[in-house]
Amino acid sequence: MRRIQAGSALSAFGIGFTVPFLYVYVAQVRDLGASTAGIVLAAFAMAALIVLPITGRVIDRRGPLPVLVGAAVVASVGAVALGVAASETTAILAAALLGAGTAVMQPALATMIVWSSTPATRTRSFAMQFFLQNLGLGIGGLIGGQIVDEHRPSSFTLLFSIESVMFLVLAAIALTVRLPHAPSIPDAMPTDGAPRGGMRALLKHKAMVQLCVLGFVLFFACYGQFESGLSAYGVEAAGISPSTLGIALAANTAMIVLAQFAVLKFVERRKRSRVIASVGLIWAFAWILAGYAGLGHGSQAMATAAFVSTYALFGLGEAMLSPTVAPLVADLAPGGMVGQYNSAFALVKQLALAVGPAVGGPMGAALHAPYIVTFVLFSLGITVLAVRMGRQLTPVQNQPSLAKSQVVAQGGPATAEPATANA
Repeated sequence: MRRIQAGSALSAFGIGFTVPFLYVYVAQVRDLGASTAGIVLAAFAMAALIVLPITGRVIDRRGPLPVLVGAAVVASVGAVALGVAASETTAILAAALLGAGTAVMQPALATMIVWSSTPATRTRSFAMQFFLQNLGLGIGGLIGGQIVDEHRPSSFTLLFSIESVMFLVLAAIALTVRLPHAPSIPDAMPTDGAPRGGMRALLKHKAMVQLCVLGFVLFFACYGQFESGLSAYGVEAAGISPSTLGIALAANTAMIVLAQFAVLKFVERRKRSRVIASVGLIWAFAWILAGYAGLGHGSQAMATAAFVSTYALFGLGEAMLSPTVAPLVADLAPGGMVGQYNSAFALVKQLALAVGPAVGGPMGAALHAPYIVTFVLFSLGITVLAVRMGRQLTPVQNQPSLAKSQVVAQGGPATAEPATANA
């Protein structure tokens, strides 16, 4: 597990070197224009949407290790190609390779964590991954910002080369890992005539379908707004400067890093559905603070403080979700379908991240009051969806800590009861 976590953190460190500067690199440094930069970013996202539907089945058939190694190599080639790209075609193809590789790495890494953990330890394992990935992204972006110089294309080539090397390091570390098959929660999926595998089986699994809908709303209402709608709203409605946007993003990362393990102790003792429901309420309050920043009549200092607090509260919610949602996807998956469930959820996330900026960007820039009201309602919708999903979960799926108490009480392995749990 330590090797998997280290490789995941190092790959995030490499991604942090380039992601904040991709638009500037294509549009200005390579002088390909804003439209080409937009196409490159779209190619990065579209490649992920193309490869993820088939990734899960390959992971379940071949195992996550070869898939992760192959994806890391593809991403490494894409990073190097993008670092030397001087034409529109080369940049688009390189971005597609990089996007496909990084997208496939997500469910592969998640499946490796599932295989190397138990239902009782899975919550902490995914929390650690989220913590290390955010730390790696933050440090990578910080160091990359010191290296980059828009007047020297070679400085960007160096950044992409470092990213490429980090992907290869991830592949090398992965090759040293010996994966066990860890136990899953029994009765993960109803067996009322559903096919044994494939997308049809997943779509017949009510709890997983509800989790995917909930996941789309989560990513649409938070991650999909960070660098598009919310930042546009901050600049246009709240008068936030670009440097203050950087401070807000730093506050988000700082909250995640500082709160993750304190939050973990809180989360481990409570039902997952209730934790997710509480995140919806926290984010609704965060959007209300954002509304005050742009629509209130306070001073600029008050507006800035409210806006930065919005990002910090989003970080608190993210810290609560990281040990909750990803382990729940794994615990819902029946044997032999962990890769498909992880890939399906990664696809939902990618769709939300594609739709979120397209919807939120124009609204945040021009329709200030409707924008805030819309996402307050989306956040409250998270709470409603979480409560409804909780009714589809078994007691141990909803609260894995019950498995430990069953072991103590029974003196043997814990099993999940077929009855449903209240949210």
